[in-house]
Amino acid sequence: MTSHRRTLTALHLLLVWAVMAVAVPALGFTLLASAWGGGFAAAVPALVLGVALTVGLLTVTGIPVRGLVPMCETGSRRFGWAVAVFVLGTLGVLAGLAAYGSDVDLGSTGARLALTGVPYAVAAALFVPNRWVRVGAVVVLAAAVAYGGFVGPAQSRERRSEAEIARYRERAELLYLADAPSGMELVLAEAGPGYFLVEYRPTRQNSTGYADINVRPALSPAPRCPEPVRKGDSCTVDAHGGMRTVRVFPGGRTISLTRRLPDAEAEVSSQTLDEPGLRRLLDTLHPPSDSELRELMQEKKIERRN
Repeated sequence: MTSHRRTLTALHLLLVWAVMAVAVPALGFTLLASAWGGGFAAAVPALVLGVALTVGLLTVTGIPVRGLVPMCETGSRRFGWAVAVFVLGTLGVLAGLAAYGSDVDLGSTGARLALTGVPYAVAAALFVPNRWVRVGAVVVLAAAVAYGGFVGPAQSRERRSEAEIARYRERAELLYLADAPSGMELVLAEAGPGYFLVEYRPTRQNSTGYADINVRPALSPAPRCPEPVRKGDSCTVDAHGGMRTVRVFPGGRTISLTRRLPDAEAEVSSQTLDEPGLRRLLDTLHPPSDSELRELMQEKKIERRN
């Protein structure tokens, strides 16, 4: 390809891009306005007229390269070329809209409008009788597919994950996890407006038992036993401000231990776990890392309650 033909090809593709970057958004806005004002009946004539005008503009862009692109040699062939470029390019635009609807980042509004013309320029490049121009078009197409189908969605998931983690950390003073007791696993963590609840259940099916952690704002300088204590129950506060409560009921009892945290208080309780096991829960309380929160979100073991 001579220098003149390379320049002509570049200008041809640039012209296709520029025309379609203006025409396609204008067509979309026209259809939206027509549908908004008159519904489907008004949108159909606008669509037919808009497509006809857009294909007509594409046909005009083929005139300067009628000696370069075989499909642009005659008026009828240029029209067929314009239809083919319009169809292929529109498929690319629709794919881009689908990716954007899936929260793939396509840049600012100006960048998205500029990208509108790219699929049509790529489609036009496929009709240029030069191997390197066509290879370049295929490379651009492959890059778009890779970004829209894999890279972009992965980045979108990462952004959503980071945003969700940030929402959980809005009440970071309540956000605590502990090492699961032996034979148990974390089944649910629930973040409410004034609490953070963690539930542990046995890993073996058909096994009974539980252990809960309830982290909440401290309502008093130190845990205090309720007064009066119900008959049969017991409550004590140790020298370090930790509270132990035993509630008796027919067939068993519930042990609860409460400990002050820097900006909250945590209560662990269970009907089946003994006191040393509950103290191990309190001793292993820690603010969760981002990776721990991300794992809980992926396993759908954590949720927010507004």
